[in-house]
Amino acid sequence: MNLVKFKNKVKCTCKEHVLFDVVEDIECDWGTHTVLQCPKCEELFSIDKRCPAFNSVEELLKINPVLYSKDDQHDYVTNSHPC
Repeated sequence: MNLVKFKNKVKCTCKEHVLFDVVEDIECDWGTHTVLQCPKCEELFSIDKRCPAFNSVEELLKINPVLYSKDDQHDYVTNSHPC
């Protein structure tokens, strides 16, 4: 996964433009994830696949539509954990 796009400020669901903290290898019941954490609201967003333990990057894509390509979005949903 290309994390370069998260090196710039991105608008969070809390409506702040922030530099997200990238946290790699956070565990859930189904495996490990790379997640973003907002330094303002502290919400966690799973950016490698959808997981019920974290907010979905799809929430960020609604307000930052250019973060993921259509192929990246497809891969994200296809590799998701069961809800």
